[in-house]
Amino acid sequence: MEGEIEQIAEGQTAPDFEFVDNTGRTTKLSSLRGKKSAVIYFYPRDFTPGCTTEASEFSRDYDKFADAKIEIIGISPDDEESHKKFRQKMKVPYPLVSDTRNIISKRYGSYGPKNFMGKNYLGVSRSTFLVSKDGKIIKIFRKVKPAGHSQEVLEVFSAYH
Repeated sequence: MEGEIEQIAEGQTAPDFEFVDNTGRTTKLSSLRGKKSAVIYFYPRDFTPGCTTEASEFSRDYDKFADAKIEIIGISPDDEESHKKFRQKMKVPYPLVSDTRNIISKRYGSYGPKNFMGKNYLGVSRSTFLVSKDGKIIKIFRKVKPAGHSQEVLEVFSAYH
């Protein structure tokens, strides 16, 4: 199961995973159920232009998400050291999860074949999953364009609540 890429759909329960929260505690996505909604976004790599734009916008809008009881969780294949530097440089106020073996991204169907400048390879596709308080996926964004995405996510949640 660990190596398989799954396909998930809106309406399904979001696959559970562990992450380190802003207080440094290890927690699980399922621990948010009944308390908070969640934005789970997958991105290819720290410090790249698109990922920097996406992190910057989610950071800028973080208080709006927090006020609406929505946790933001960014996930990439980068290691903890890279995330620490990225979080500090970009002043990211939400958790960044290290998925170096792409286990979480495969469970969400965000890892797979990609093509860049004629080169085919396997990697993480920029995608976002909106999870309701009850743990269900209410919206999936595939092939995300970073600029304006945070606002787009806020609008979907405001229409949902």
